[in-house]
Formats: sequence, structure tokens, C-alpha cells
Amino acid sequence: MDFDLNEDRRMLQDTLGRFLREQYTIEKRLEFAQSEQGYSSQMWQQFADLGIIGALFDEKAGGYGGHGDDLMVVFEQLGKALVVEPILSSAVLSGTILSSLNSDLVEQIISGQTQVSLAHLEPESRYDLAHISASAVQDADDWVINAHKSMVLGASSANRLIVSARTGGEANDENGISLFLVDPMASGVELRSYSTIDGYGAADVFLVNSPAQLLGDKDKAFALIELAHARAIVAICAQCLGACEVAKDMTVEYMHTRKQFGVIIGKFQVLQHRMADVLIELEQMRSSIINAAGYLEDGRILREKHVSAAKNLIGRAGRQIAEEAIQIHGGIAMTWEASVSHYAKHIIMIDHLFGDTDHHLERYIELN
Repeated sequence: MDFDLNEDRRMLQDTLGRFLREQYTIEKRLEFAQSEQGYSSQMWQQFADLGIIGALFDEKAGGYGGHGDDLMVVFEQLGKALVVEPILSSAVLSGTILSSLNSDLVEQIISGQTQVSLAHLEPESRYDLAHISASAVQDADDWVINAHKSMVLGASSANRLIVSARTGGEANDENGISLFLVDPMASGVELRSYSTIDGYGAADVFLVNSPAQLLGDKDKAFALIELAHARAIVAICAQCLGACEVAKDMTVEYMHTRKQFGVIIGKFQVLQHRMADVLIELEQMRSSIINAAGYLEDGRILREKHVSAAKNLIGRAGRQIAEEAIQIHGGIAMTWEASVSHYAKHIIMIDHLFGDTDHHLERYIELN
């Protein structure tokens, strides 16, 4: 089997990688993350103009990619720069849903005009995509929603929210979940925004009798929500791989400059062995992501098994690489000024996004 990228994807990788190296330094990233908006509008538009967002959608939706390999290529590069723009929330989570429903909003996302966030998980969900207690009721020709959604990525900058709510069934039923389009400025909608520990924008969303527009078929949204999360998991796994590559490079560079007892620490055999383990873990990570990306367009069981297997491995290996980077750097790696600290925090946080290692191990066992 040939695992090499084709010419178009190599060009996408090279273009995005070069742009980020030149325009998205760690200093700029921290500046964007600490701004009132939490990201750079200018960078968001540049990603759209470069065709990076379009690469995450297929031709039918108006893009030119949209396959697992495209997600892998784009998000590995985004991970190397710790990009904070809401590409994951708008183009992958929300974009998967909207493109599947042939929504006109997709074109606006690809062009950079619109951002959309998926408000799905709730405080009691604990990674269970079917655990939804939010309710939606029909009032004449309109719908109104009551809900509390937590950890909604990119919500504070979104022009529209996609909100999941129950129109039937019990709290843990896969059937009975519907999706709705909500204006974040509508009556009864409140956003409590915050930054995650690794510098990304999120919010808790509260809806009280908020007006909404039904998206797709009533009661049958679970399969689409699951697909969107499968694609998002592949994306963040690739993002973690990119961040781990940079953390490894920073650590190797430090080992070649830091001296202890008058000797460069890179000459200590025990540290060489530890970095050899890191290289092995990186190769395993890459293989698992390639595998999961290749199954994204297969049937549900195959897709979900390989996605959960990849997420479990990424969480375990990523944590090991982050810990090695911190320990080899020493105390300086815990400071804000040390770039490696920001990479380590992001790597650790990815383990908890969309299900941690324990959750996906249990899920993999259940799917077999």
C-alpha cells in the first residue's frame, strides 16, 4: 500500500507549512490567543484566501478536498503552529453537518465570510454523544429550544450556532435528536466565553425559549453528529502529531545546547534512549492517523473502531512525548516564556477533547 501523499496534497502541505513558518510565529500565536477576540480575523481570512478551508470540503460542497488525507495534511500543519483560528469548529464539526445537508452556509464558510459552531455536548454528557437532555418544541411553524451546552468551540466568534436538542426519546437514546440553526444574537441566547488552558476559545451556551430553525430530518441527527465528531477526531489527532513533532524538535535542540557537569546533555545515553522512544511513538501516531483517515468514508462500525483506536493511541503517546519534553527541558519548560510549555499543554488537552484514552478504549471494545 502506498502511504505517500499525492502531488496536490504535497503542494497543500508545502504551501500551508511555509505560510505558517513565515507568518504565524509562536509570539504572534500568543498575541492572537490573548486578544479580546481570541484569534486573528486577518489570519482567518488569509486561510480562506489560501484555500485551506476549501481543502476540508469536497467538490460537491464547493471545496476541492474533504477526504481524510486532506484533514490529516491541514491539521498536522496547524498543530505545528498551534493555530487558534476556529477552523476545527467551523470547517470540520459544523462544516461536515452543513455540507451533508447541502446548506448555503458552506460557501460562506469556505470564503471566510461566516463562522459556525456546533453546540452539542452538555455538562452531564461525559463524552456520550447520545446523552442530550436539551429540548426543542414546535410552536406553530417555528421551533424554540431550552438548553445548556458546554465547551462549545469557537462559539464567541460564530455568526450561527448549530444546536442539538431532543424532539423525542429519552436522554440517552440515539433516536430523537434533531439539529437546529440558532442566531447567537437571538432572544434567550446567552454565551459565557472563556479560554481553554491551551489558549483556544470556547463558551458555555444557554438557551431559554430561543427561536430556532430545524436542520435536516427531525429525530434523525445522531448519525450526522457522530460523523462530524469522527472527522473532528482525525483532525485533532493530526493536530496533536504536528505539535508533538515540534515538541520533539525543541527538545532535541535543547539537548544539543544545554550543558550539565560541563557536558552537553545530548551525549547522555539515557536521554538518547528516551528520545528514541519518542521517535517510535511519533511513527506509531502517524500510522494510526493514516489508518483512521483512510476509514472515514467506510461504514459506521469500521470508521468508529479505527477512529477510537487512533484517539486512544494519540492520547497515550502524546502524553508521553509531552512529559518527556517537559522533563528533559527541566523547570524552565513550566514557564510561560518557554514555547515548549504551550505545546505540552495543547498536546495534553487534545487527549480530553472528544473523549479521552479511557473512553475510546472502552468504546473500541464495545464496537468489536
